[in-house]
Amino acid sequence: MKQLETVIKNPTGLHARPAKVFVKIAKKYQANIRVFNGEKKANAKSMISLLTLGVENGSTIRIEADGEDEDVALAALIQAVEDGLGEAELIGRVAAETDSVQAGSLPEKREPAEVTSDPPPPLDENMLRGIPGAPGIAIGPIYHLKKTEITIEETFESESVEKNQLQTAIERAKGQVARLKASMLAQKADSEAAIFDVHAELLEDADLLGDVIEKINQQQGAALAWQATIDERAKMIAGLDDPLLAARAADLHDIGYRVLRILVGVEGDALGFPDHPVIVVADDLSPSDTASLDRDKALGFCTASGGPTAHTAIIARALSLPAVVSAGVDVLGLENGLNIILNGDEGLLTLNPSDEEVAQAKSKQEAGEESRLAAQEKAADPAITSDGHRVEIAANIGGAAGAREAMKSGAEGVGLLRTEFLFLERRQPPSEDEQFAVYKEIAQVMKNVPVIVRTLDVGGDKPLPYIKMPDEENPFLGVRGIRLCLAQPELLREQLRAVLRATEYGKLRIMFPMVADISEWRAARAMVEEVRAELGVPPVELGIMIEVPSAALMADVFAKEVDFFSVGTNDLTQYTMAMDRMHPQLAGKSDGLHPAVLRLINTTVKAAHAEGKWVGICGELGADMQAVPILVGLGVDELSVTVPAIPTVKAKVRLLNYADAQALAEKALACSSATEVRALVKKTD
Repeated sequence: MKQLETVIKNPTGLHARPAKVFVKIAKKYQANIRVFNGEKKANAKSMISLLTLGVENGSTIRIEADGEDEDVALAALIQAVEDGLGEAELIGRVAAETDSVQAGSLPEKREPAEVTSDPPPPLDENMLRGIPGAPGIAIGPIYHLKKTEITIEETFESESVEKNQLQTAIERAKGQVARLKASMLAQKADSEAAIFDVHAELLEDADLLGDVIEKINQQQGAALAWQATIDERAKMIAGLDDPLLAARAADLHDIGYRVLRILVGVEGDALGFPDHPVIVVADDLSPSDTASLDRDKALGFCTASGGPTAHTAIIARALSLPAVVSAGVDVLGLENGLNIILNGDEGLLTLNPSDEEVAQAKSKQEAGEESRLAAQEKAADPAITSDGHRVEIAANIGGAAGAREAMKSGAEGVGLLRTEFLFLERRQPPSEDEQFAVYKEIAQVMKNVPVIVRTLDVGGDKPLPYIKMPDEENPFLGVRGIRLCLAQPELLREQLRAVLRATEYGKLRIMFPMVADISEWRAARAMVEEVRAELGVPPVELGIMIEVPSAALMADVFAKEVDFFSVGTNDLTQYTMAMDRMHPQLAGKSDGLHPAVLRLINTTVKAAHAEGKWVGICGELGADMQAVPILVGLGVDELSVTVPAIPTVKAKVRLLNYADAQALAEKALACSSATEVRALVKKTD
């Protein structure tokens, strides 16, 4: 056994992000590796375990390793800590400020942020204030959500029986989590569906499972052992007073309850929901709870705790479910069945509202519903501004069912066909014929309107079990998208054959994701031409996604060779702002209306139009009502959005004057922040 000590330099200690880097490195080695912080010990290969150490800036940790590769494992981990565990720039900046203070020169004084809004007005006596969780207004009776009570009997058959029961329950839970993710994907909530990837990861945490097994070895039943371990770990993590870690504790409780229900044989609806429409009130809702809410019965929900960037609120917005969060414990004391108005736009609850208050709320609801119905009535009409400028509105879909819904909703094509659904959650890749059948069906459903097929977009963050890939410290900057496909040429070749064969039945186009360099595009194009020659089919339009800043900045070069661009604003924003769009503390700042992102879109559009090529938007920004006038003003030719948003986006375009939108876009490019841009748009509404 070897051991070494090192000092953690990270300003906020060994929090979630550097801990993840540490764990990924530790997993590369066969040696058993432990980390000590004083008397506390953790398994270096378990993120849950490592987080419970509560390592702060300046703490000295001891790393122990034993095994045949112990020396190289220790060296790699020590070097990683010395390099800052992914936070070298932050460490350097803090150190520079510290040196400045010690030298007698104080760092530049930072003025308090300017307050741009007035304090909220005092509330009426029958109102409670929370935080807007998801927009919309709901009117109805309160229903206090109570989860099914679970009774655990202290039984024990044998170690083998209890361990088998545990493993079976975990495997079933994994299947349930996969179905929840699939449900979110089916509702076009792709980024929100990734929340359940966290749950899947927690269900495979070796240290967590090891603790449960140890309790079983001590003659404790699987259910009791599981519950005790989950409670212990969640309590330790939540007690570290870190919002990121607190979110992980909530996820632990979520998967803990799921497995426990399976272990004790509790089937059916875990939420015990009523048979009439209600506004759900709870201390908090788990992501699973929110994704499972019956939309015919849940008008909206209010939680005593939680926050607007928590997974629960993110899912609510994706499902268009009005929500107020962090309303305080007073809401838990409200009488069951009490009639309330929930205003998710302003974060307000009106208790036992007067007839006048109900009438006002209904008026707002009706106005919104009238606008929605009017948009649906004209869904088949083109989106043309008042001065005659046309913008195509297409659909983002993930299968044939989505194509059928898109046609009903007035889509003028498919701007993004995600093909990942064919490849994920299976043990071997789909065959060429299996893919061909799906692409053919979608082409036929869309009746000769354009369908852009994005080639497989997976990688380190969305691994495929049938492709061996090394662990990556930062999978979002690793082998994914076109990089993975070019590294697995037969996988890409088979997909291209299936798509090209299906072109006989519709107007299919091919688009490559995550292209960052011209060589990647040329290699992909060459493969298409090679396969096309083999099949003897006519040429098809080929394009790339603009989701990496390098591609946007080199758009003038790409535009000479591609047939079209489609801007993936989700990833383009993430990479431009260096902010994980799923990060609970940064998600609110990762805004596609930031001028930096808008400038990259503007650069792309100008480069494309100079070569007579067109540009689409296929990210979430395309359905943002504040973004639509700016995107139109920038000259974007197509907005591809989720199917439910098609009619309302079309209606928004029809309200615009193209000349005014161009002037607005120019002003937006000159703004200094996304907040300024949104304020600018609001003034023009």
